[in-house]
Amino acid sequence: MTAITVLHPGAMGVSVAASFVAAGHDVRWVAQGRSAATSQRATAAGLRSVDQLTAGCEHAELVVSVCPPSVAVDVARAVAATGFAGTYLDANAISPETATKVASVVAASGATPVDGSIIGMPAHRADTTRLYLSGSGVSEWVDKLTGGPLAVIGIDGGIGAASALKMAYAGWTKGSSALLLALFAYAAEMGVDGPLLDEWSRSQPKLSGQLEARAAGTGPKAWRFVGEMEEIASALRAVGLSGGFHDGAAATYAALDRFKDASPPPDLTAVVEALRSRA
Repeated sequence: MTAITVLHPGAMGVSVAASFVAAGHDVRWVAQGRSAATSQRATAAGLRSVDQLTAGCEHAELVVSVCPPSVAVDVARAVAATGFAGTYLDANAISPETATKVASVVAASGATPVDGSIIGMPAHRADTTRLYLSGSGVSEWVDKLTGGPLAVIGIDGGIGAASALKMAYAGWTKGSSALLLALFAYAAEMGVDGPLLDEWSRSQPKLSGQLEARAAGTGPKAWRFVGEMEEIASALRAVGLSGGFHDGAAATYAALDRFKDASPPPDLTAVVEALRSRA
């Protein structure tokens, strides 16, 4: 049994934590500053809470960060400030450059950084979600963390490799959703959405079928995708490629912020109207 603290159990993070519980580990979360919804998720997953970050770090051999990418470095700094000297796994959707910064922050306090990225839906069932790890000693953590529905996979490369994989993967999946919705909103603005749907039904039948699903799937989570698109844009620019497309994807998702955590999710009409109103 390994002592693990997960920061902070949102929809994805709580499923990761629950998978670690299923693998036989003692998993806790930090209640300080978190919402009632977070508490309910954590309790339902069988996680034990601690009141303060310091207590969570004192408990843990492994601290796992699953947070919005925009605060990944701040979370690392807060953990480093406690003097944590175990293993710090950043599993956020961040660029390799940000992953390197996170690693530098936690290493300065004596911790061992591991780079991670999560691909897939929240890990409630087997064969749906992968946690990729890169860096020093990842084979040990692959063995330890395997056992729940979350598949844990080590890849070659140091800090930044797992993050680079996430950038490439999400750059397509979430980037293409933003592009599809933005172009359909453009067609609606120009009054040619009907003819566009007719043409798609002839030449691109999968696109018309995906519109509703992508609107509903991205609307409530779009606020979290803004930072991810910005990280992808930065990652591309760091290697001499254009980040402009993903800057645009970030702006598209920012236009959907009114649907944050909406239940039920918005339909296509609502998403298109939100995009058109911000044009």
